[in-house]
Amino acid sequence: MALTIRSLTPEDYDHWLILWNANNQGHINPAVTDATWQRLMDNQQVCGLGAFKDATMVGLVHYILHPVTGHLKPVCYMQDLFVDSSYRRQGIAKALIETLAKRGQQQDWARLYWLAEAQNREAQSLYKNLGLKLDFTLHVLPL
Repeated sequence: MALTIRSLTPEDYDHWLILWNANNQGHINPAVTDATWQRLMDNQQVCGLGAFKDATMVGLVHYILHPVTGHLKPVCYMQDLFVDSSYRRQGIAKALIETLAKRGQQQDWARLYWLAEAQNREAQSLYKNLGLKLDFTLHVLPL
């Protein structure tokens, strides 16, 4: 089965929803799900790619393009990266990131960045050879 990575389309909703719900680990909010899908379909600042084996979506990446101070080009925040558990360890997550990076090079983004929980060993194992690890802490002030 060959892997295909492409932008999400309205026809992908049913497969996307399965992965989205799994990615959210049971914390399902229908209003957030609906708004997220609409944002992905608007494809303006919130965008998504799907990884497909045959006709089945097996992974996804959501990303947000935005301006920053300190650079004239937009930057890309990789918000969600998820691969169905039965398809892990096949290079799909890495292929999604590489496809996103290639898109960024083609569209002249300044950089691609993401956050990952320090205790998530699978993610940290993938990311250690991708990008540069910066020594920052994340602080959140809920409003």
